[in-house]
Amino acid sequence: MFIFRFRVFTFLICLFSNFLFADRYEYIYPNRNHSFSNYGTIGLLQNPTARLFSNGTLGFSWTHNDPYLRGSLVAYPFEWMEVSYQYTDINNELYSPVKEFSGNQSLKDKSFDAKFRVFKEGNILPEVAIGFRDLAGTGLFSSEYIVASKFLTQDIDLTFGLGWGVISGQSIDNPFTKISDKFLFRNAETGVGGKLSNENYFSGPAGYFAGIEYFLPKMRGMSIKFEYDGNNYNLEGAKPINQRHQYNIGFTHPISENFSYKFSYIRGNTLSFGFSYALNLGNKNSQSGAKIKQAPIKNVKEIKMVTSKSESNLYKASLKYLRDEGFYLQKATINNDQLSVVYAQSNYRNPSISSGRALNILDQISPEEIKHFNISEVNGGIGLYSLEIDRASYQRYKRFNLPPKIDETIYAKPFLFSQDKQHGYNPIAKYPVFFNSIGPDLRTQIGGPDGFFFGDLKLAWNSELLLTKNFSLISRVHYGIYDNMGKLKLDSDSILPHVRTDIVKYLKNSHHLSIERLQFNRFGQLTPSIFFKLSGGIFESMFSGYGGEILYRPFDRNYAFGLEAWKVYQRDYEQLFELRDYTTSTGHISIYYTEPNTNVTFRMKGGRFLAGDSGISFDFWRTFYSGFRLGAFFTLTDISAEEFGEGSFDKGFYFHLPLEVFSKTYSKRNFGWGLRPLTRDGGASLIQSHPLWGVTDYSHINNFNRHLVDFYD
Repeated sequence: MFIFRFRVFTFLICLFSNFLFADRYEYIYPNRNHSFSNYGTIGLLQNPTARLFSNGTLGFSWTHNDPYLRGSLVAYPFEWMEVSYQYTDINNELYSPVKEFSGNQSLKDKSFDAKFRVFKEGNILPEVAIGFRDLAGTGLFSSEYIVASKFLTQDIDLTFGLGWGVISGQSIDNPFTKISDKFLFRNAETGVGGKLSNENYFSGPAGYFAGIEYFLPKMRGMSIKFEYDGNNYNLEGAKPINQRHQYNIGFTHPISENFSYKFSYIRGNTLSFGFSYALNLGNKNSQSGAKIKQAPIKNVKEIKMVTSKSESNLYKASLKYLRDEGFYLQKATINNDQLSVVYAQSNYRNPSISSGRALNILDQISPEEIKHFNISEVNGGIGLYSLEIDRASYQRYKRFNLPPKIDETIYAKPFLFSQDKQHGYNPIAKYPVFFNSIGPDLRTQIGGPDGFFFGDLKLAWNSELLLTKNFSLISRVHYGIYDNMGKLKLDSDSILPHVRTDIVKYLKNSHHLSIERLQFNRFGQLTPSIFFKLSGGIFESMFSGYGGEILYRPFDRNYAFGLEAWKVYQRDYEQLFELRDYTTSTGHISIYYTEPNTNVTFRMKGGRFLAGDSGISFDFWRTFYSGFRLGAFFTLTDISAEEFGEGSFDKGFYFHLPLEVFSKTYSKRNFGWGLRPLTRDGGASLIQSHPLWGVTDYSHINNFNRHLVDFYD
């Protein structure tokens, strides 16, 4: 008996000691996050490591690292992938040798970097990654590397790597020449960017680099970095840079979990400093904590007594209590023991949460005679889904906070909304309905021979006029407050129709009142899975016109097909109602596929673009659990790289950030931002409001399956 008690006691000591050690390390090393290097990605000082942030993280880094000022936008679409956009001010070289063209402005360089984790760190083996600097850029910083990182203790992270290109300062024989002679030589020429230099990857001389990062105990995540520099500064940038020795030292100090600053002494002669800010935006409530729970309805016993007396009372109670929570009842029917309602709402981006909250309201106010619920949601007069659930099952699962199961507890299916179909209750909506808001709007033009930064601060008036359930007018009107766009003077050098490259003229001539959008939309459904939209008016700052699109999006399939066609007219530079002479027809066929496990969507769009060129645009994005979306695209058309101009082909990236990530309440509002390294005419698409893919986003079973755990939020 004594031996048994001793073993139990020993087991409990070991168990709780693990928790104690975990808590101790959290106390000793709070905010022990990896940090950005001077090159804007996770690393040591001048050299990379194999480390990455968690997927769904978005970061910004800024570094003064003479002769460079570097700003970096860094994203982590997967746990094994880091991608970044680098914008570098090279202040030891002029933008051009022609002073009349660019004055005394320093050279600017734009590039993409990428890093891919190959092996995750284990008890013995290190974390290993392969990376690329200046991928498809001008080649001023072009490098490839293979790097390994390993925690020797809780506070010491050791890194060793091999590099090529610029990261070949400590030159050794290239190990890949044992495989093929094509790795012997590397083309050192720089270009205008936009092309992948496949023939150069891992070619030419190789070099090595190494370093450690030491996390100081009880210093809130502060770390000291020491490295043996692997960069060859005779190859980097526009001109050779003096290096006294290869040893660099610095430190990083996190002020909070998200924000940190850094100082370092590099090349034996240069003091560098900077800061970074990184947020994990992919997880549920990652920045705000739990959302405010739905408040229970008061006096439910009395309400049920009233609603049990007549169907009319239940209809009116449903109308009131749903409306109090932001659900707008469109139709309702009682059939035997089932209550069916159709509603619209604008607060919840997650159909599991919206349907769960609507059901919670109906369950509280409905008499006991109601045994089943059927709820359906519409958006713009389009049916999105229909959900059926047994009331007793709903109450039982809710009592134990158990997520319901599709096709076992709840049954979800596509929904065709017919406004002509009569229901037991058809509340009369009063149209027109008008929504509007006013706020600041900042347009920017960064880089270029005329100057580094040009800005345009305006007041933006956004409005939506609902004329019927499925017919609306969307508008966005600007009024200028301040701008320095008048100093812009660079004209387009494009040999294609100037569908985008006259951007400077549009920016300079719209500094007072201007109309960005004045678009009529008519939505509809042919079947539960076939949707259409007809539109006309002012679509965007550069084009007006008319046209439409149709989308086939099966509710329980991972693919979809779209078709769109538009007749458009180029707008005058002042962006009011005048038109220019250029007119064209544009249209595309789109194929969509969503991979359900990662929720990555691929879209291939082929057809005719605004400048009359034809080709295919590839777009891929990942939507995280929180609704945060990261995406990138590129377009290849039948024009040559020379005809396209600098950049070779159209490409860019974007993200959409749900504002509810920072709030205790739910909201559908987004902040969207995107970037093209260069504005060119080739591969340009029309920008129009409310594309069908976004309007029908709820109309898919995958949106329920991913979020059923939130059903009772």
